[in-house]
Amino acid sequence: MAITVSPASGTSLASVTLEVADVEAARRFYAAFGVDSSVRLRASQAPSTGFRSFVLALTVSGPATVDGFLDAAVAAGATVLKPAAKTLWGYGGVVQAPDGAIWKVATSAKKDTGPATREIDDIVLLLGVEDVKAAKEFHVGRGMSVARSFGGKYTEFAAGPSSPVKLALYKRRALAKDAGVPADGGGSHRIALGSTAAAVTDPDGFVWETAGPLARP
Repeated sequence: MAITVSPASGTSLASVTLEVADVEAARRFYAAFGVDSSVRLRASQAPSTGFRSFVLALTVSGPATVDGFLDAAVAAGATVLKPAAKTLWGYGGVVQAPDGAIWKVATSAKKDTGPATREIDDIVLLLGVEDVKAAKEFHVGRGMSVARSFGGKYTEFAAGPSSPVKLALYKRRALAKDAGVPADGGGSHRIALGSTAAAVTDPDGFVWETAGPLARP
């Protein structure tokens, strides 16, 4: 059963920074993909292997728009992890950017009701954690407000007024399965999360930095 909590003002995810080996190449990719306004980039050579325990998910209006984003990503150099297909919940597919970040593009609609667009309804950062309840308690303790919670399976936090990306928690192995990759991985997550709270590394190893908001496009 889903539990919904009315959001209150407090800590929120303010920015997402992807750590990449080649910033200029990544900038070109994300501009072609259409999400360059929503993520930050910085150079890093930190060792990282396998699944990095996060997926960035785009929610869009219909299947044609899903295909448009996925086609643009592949044309810019992304690798297909899951070809776009109908699912129980709608239609979607998964790609991996040249820098290693995994992106899912999906819609709840199984049929188009209009032409394809380049509009994004939501971007959600799914963090793969070992214990959803424990991770939720940690972030609530830092001032984040829960928007939706499905027991120990999934938690979504309320977005800040100017945050371009929502934050959600998902079981790590289930997230890897959904992305179409093995769950094994180690080293750096190659991502840094900005918030309005003090800097910290959370129990699952994700680095949180104090950062100003990245305005919505």
